[in-house]
Amino acid sequence: MLTFLCSLPILWQIGLLISVLLGGFKAYLWYTLGVCTSTKKLTGKTVIITGANTGIGKETAIDLAKRGARVILACRDPKKAAIAKDDIIRESGNKNVVIRQLDLASLKSVRKFAADILKSELRLDVLINNAGCATIEKTLTEDGLEYQMQSNHFGHFLLTNLLLGKNITVNALHPGVVHTEVQSVPSLRGFQENNDSLISPVFSKSAKEGAQTTIHLAVADEVANVTGEYFSDCKIAKTSKLAKDAGLAKKLWEVSETLVKLKPEERHY
Repeated sequence: MLTFLCSLPILWQIGLLISVLLGGFKAYLWYTLGVCTSTKKLTGKTVIITGANTGIGKETAIDLAKRGARVILACRDPKKAAIAKDDIIRESGNKNVVIRQLDLASLKSVRKFAADILKSELRLDVLINNAGCATIEKTLTEDGLEYQMQSNHFGHFLLTNLLLGKNITVNALHPGVVHTEVQSVPSLRGFQENNDSLISPVFSKSAKEGAQTTIHLAVADEVANVTGEYFSDCKIAKTSKLAKDAGLAKKLWEVSETLVKLKPEERHY
């Protein structure tokens, strides 16, 4: 093998070596990533998934629909959601998939969505706060909050509080490095389109692989009573020191309540 390598032009040698290394890295990812093994059915259950029209959210929706759940796609763009809905129904064979418009960058939209859900749905069993965005520019929302922070945190914070009940479990997760379409403001989308790397999928999970921990937390019996934990690859993972800072967590919660204008009667915890 060494003689063969040396007989090739230097660029070919480098290219072949890189291919071997990348192939090995991808194999390592495959054998170490967590996979949801639960076969549990969700017939009669209702699930809300934000950002369900693409990537991890869509793969999660397909899986949970296959298990018989009523799946509510909470999406900003109804047209994209409609296309995703057709795909999800076709792949799952479950027609109980509905679209509800939700723009997390608008607190008014979040409140309207929550009010509609509480009025129209008889039950809610699982809320998956999946939607997220990334931006390289500072942009403010109609509420005067930073676009990325509101879409990723404040919007979901308000939504969860408005839909909260008692006797629930709440967990956070990291899906891993996943190769998906990032829903963001136009400036970053253009940057990504012009700088996308051909080898990026090699260093990341597919959307289906990235959805496994989300699915695991939604269906697995072994985590039914687990709450307040952080998961990665379908198992409890270590958190940073900052994440364990109770004082900082309390301050973030209080600031979040203030910024989303959470009313006393809306606090169900």
